[in-house]
Amino acid sequence: MNGNRISAVIFDLDGTLLNTEQVTKDLLKEFLARYGKVVDMEKENKRMGMVHHESAIAVVKDYDLPITPQQYTQNIMPMYHEKWPQAKPLPGVNRLIKHLHKHGVPFALASNSIRKNVEVKVSSQKGWKEYFSVILGSDQVKSGKPSPDLFLEAANKMGVDASCCLVIEDSLVGVKAGKAAKMQVVAVPSIQDESDQYSIADHIIHSFLDFQPELWALPPFDDWVMNALPIEPICFKASYKNGFLQELSVNGASDLPNQAWGVYFGWVEVDSQQRFKIIVSIKWDYTSASFGKTIEACFMNGSKEQIYDEPMKVTLVGFIRGFDTKKNPSSDTHILDQDKSIAEACLDLAEYQY
Repeated sequence: MNGNRISAVIFDLDGTLLNTEQVTKDLLKEFLARYGKVVDMEKENKRMGMVHHESAIAVVKDYDLPITPQQYTQNIMPMYHEKWPQAKPLPGVNRLIKHLHKHGVPFALASNSIRKNVEVKVSSQKGWKEYFSVILGSDQVKSGKPSPDLFLEAANKMGVDASCCLVIEDSLVGVKAGKAAKMQVVAVPSIQDESDQYSIADHIIHSFLDFQPELWALPPFDDWVMNALPIEPICFKASYKNGFLQELSVNGASDLPNQAWGVYFGWVEVDSQQRFKIIVSIKWDYTSASFGKTIEACFMNGSKEQIYDEPMKVTLVGFIRGFDTKKNPSSDTHILDQDKSIAEACLDLAEYQY
């Protein structure tokens, strides 16, 4: 912690608390296909965190669409509204929100979405509207991020000095806004291959499971059980081959959040008759030309021959540890004997059943 003691927290919404970008990732592709256009991911990544009005102008210009930004908004917004209720909290989010609320630490939501859209997303999450001290959309201030207006207004409404606020953001636009507001900023990058650009943040973490409140003089967590953390189940489909899991996705959409980093354990169902214990190490591989996620896997019961290349449902229920580094892969990103011992002991406990 640098500077004043933290007495309030301000969260971004999309990509920080909710996986809205994950559930809506194919909507632009579907929309552009109507005009014979193909999504340029480099351009889209640069738009991450922008207010919708600015994004709409840029999309129409970049893809040379024969419509106005207003027409683009009118046509694509109903598609987003249909998908937003499907968004889920990212790993560790509910844990932190409930922890702050339990200890009386005020926290706000400050999003570059307009307030009406923020309400749609938040209302789908149980208890969220009651937990937040303040909820703000970009249409409630003069300028959205990277202007500091949203964060400054959130601090003002909470009655907290800006220098005593901690901002948690996934986008570079949001990180810049937090620093412009003279606040301390934790970055949780949603675009993993651009995480080196977040160096202006005070601290960078892979996911909320890595967040340590005590670093910011906030009450520490006390919910670890047997050297591991019970988590809300993370479910995805995969197949096993040569020591690794390969995700089985629909239309290229992954059920495993980008922010899932570290060593986890849980259960695997190959069919209704077969259930196995599994431990996995999830990381992003920066060493290969084809940047991507790798999932090292080890089964703690059953034989590999029984499950080799078979489709399976993976349900992760516990978290053991994160990784200290992304850019310099080391032995600590592999599954260790100690990890296996912890997972084996935990999966016999009620807290880790599924």
